[in-house]
Amino acid sequence: MDSIVWGNAPAIQELNAAVRGLARTTIPVILVGESGTGKEVYARAVHRLSGGQPDGFKKMACAAMEPAQLVHTLASLRLDPSSQQTRTLFLDEIAELAPDCQKVLLTMVPRGELSAEAGTIRARVISATTHEMEKEVELGRFRPELYFRLNGARLRLPPLRERVEDIAALADYFLQRNAEEFGKTTPALNKETLELLLSYHWPGNIRELENATRKMVALGDTSLVVNDLHQARMNLTNGAEIAKGSSLKMAARAASRQTERELILSALERTKWNRKRAARELQISYKSLLYKLKQIEGLDGPRNK
Repeated sequence: MDSIVWGNAPAIQELNAAVRGLARTTIPVILVGESGTGKEVYARAVHRLSGGQPDGFKKMACAAMEPAQLVHTLASLRLDPSSQQTRTLFLDEIAELAPDCQKVLLTMVPRGELSAEAGTIRARVISATTHEMEKEVELGRFRPELYFRLNGARLRLPPLRERVEDIAALADYFLQRNAEEFGKTTPALNKETLELLLSYHWPGNIRELENATRKMVALGDTSLVVNDLHQARMNLTNGAEIAKGSSLKMAARAASRQTERELILSALERTKWNRKRAARELQISYKSLLYKLKQIEGLDGPRNK
């Protein structure tokens, strides 16, 4: 499935049209969207539609980058007059780039479209973030001059809950792909299961849907995944009901637990599930984070990403 040409939701059709137009240029792009909406997929699609080959795409994880490492990474992308290869630098979670690295990047990113400026890199720059960059600039966490240089075009990736008409086809695609990978039979989705997939809020977006279908195939049974989704939806509903109840204290506690869970998840996603770095971001001890993860069902197991 090529997400740059596939999707029936109006928001996706508009996004794809914009991407096709931008692919004809070399102006920098910022992709904004929730975790799991496919920002890297779209970055690679822009690179491919621009005529780039797979080895011309360079991904950089901004949250883990040190200045010396950044200089070394960018050095390989400096202007090479003899090379005609289309190259793209993908800055993953640009809002997490350290101030010292922001300064380095500013000196090496060309102004607007690719040019022969001395010392700058010869690559299309595509940035991705889950943050509102204007807010990061306003709060002094991101250099305004770097933001304006990177923000040649800003594209918003819609969350899965805003493209419900695509969920059934996406689920079917992932089921078939995972079945081929595992050498298993593709599970059939009954009417009730499909209705649940369509009504679920998918906080993890396409990544969460893909993981759910992978589990269905691996187990050879959809019922456990269905139960998990039912429970998640009930938890959300119960939280809303408590908030509408007469006990302000209960509502505050429920809201606090949900907010804490979301903050922890967000920090873990940004740090690629590096618990020690996430603890530093959250300004709590490593032991405190491990304790909180054990309290949050499903988050205390080992993660590889």
